[in-house]
Amino acid sequence: MTSPASRPVPPAAANPINLRGAVDLSSLKQRPAPPAGPGSTHTGAAQPGSAQQPADGGAAPLRVNVTEANFQDLVDLSARVPVVIAMWASYSPGSGDLVDALEQIVTSYEGRLVLGAADIEAFPQLAQAFQVQAVPTAVAVVKGQPVPLFQGGADEQQVRSLFDELLKVAAANGVTGRIGGGGPAAAEAEAPPLPPLHQKAFDAIEAGDFDGAAAAYRQALTEMPADADAKVGLAQVELMGRLQALSTEDADAVRAKAAEEPDNLDAQLAVADLDVAGGHVEDGLGRMVAFIGRNFGPERETARVRLLELFDVVGATDERVAKARQNLARVLF
Repeated sequence: MTSPASRPVPPAAANPINLRGAVDLSSLKQRPAPPAGPGSTHTGAAQPGSAQQPADGGAAPLRVNVTEANFQDLVDLSARVPVVIAMWASYSPGSGDLVDALEQIVTSYEGRLVLGAADIEAFPQLAQAFQVQAVPTAVAVVKGQPVPLFQGGADEQQVRSLFDELLKVAAANGVTGRIGGGGPAAAEAEAPPLPPLHQKAFDAIEAGDFDGAAAAYRQALTEMPADADAKVGLAQVELMGRLQALSTEDADAVRAKAAEEPDNLDAQLAVADLDVAGGHVEDGLGRMVAFIGRNFGPERETARVRLLELFDVVGATDERVAKARQNLARVLF
């Protein structure tokens, strides 16, 4: 995949997209459907589609055009499966090519992701709501919440890494569905039932009860300390529980405080959480390693323990975790 040059979006908001609460989708979700008209003729446009879930729970398309009429359907669908929204425009021909490339990558995830192609000339309110400064820009919606991905293009490896991270964030929010039309894996037999305590945790996540999910995972670890899935699940729900308490204003304030006070433990921990959950994994892990390198005593140990938990959230085999482990070893020894 090539990385097309980004082009400015007029008019654009000045601030980048932040995770959770920074984008108010309600104004878009409430809009009435526009009158029927001819389909888009812009380069790179997908065939018109709808994210409306079939009444029988059947397959939904893996790529749809994002319009005012179907945006609510896509937001609803994000409770089942993450929805990647790729914003493009005819004045940036390369952005249409990127959408086509993203479609191929999304299809390879076999129904675990859905791609929405948004022509921001036809739907400018979307670009304004997501505070998009240039096209192409990709964001995601998970359980109705916006998640930034990238702006200005990315190569295939980078995109796949972002999508893998997106699926982890989605799973921590209980979004683990798969829709039909995603290839052979979509027709596989249902997965075996979860162990009772894992199911209890999953049900709690679905209900937004991260404390309850954490308690279930802790009990699972008490009964079986080697339960790697419970360890990862606990780290994920504890992260989501911490983020749940942060409003947009709180997040902005804590970022400002972390910048002003690099040795403030609470501020650095909070911003590391925001970075990892928002897909800025290297920034979040690097922030913790740097804090550990500058400090000693109880605060250093608290930061080290949190960093190990974030390793579990990201995944032990992730190359960014491997790099952070090496850097941690350097500052510790």
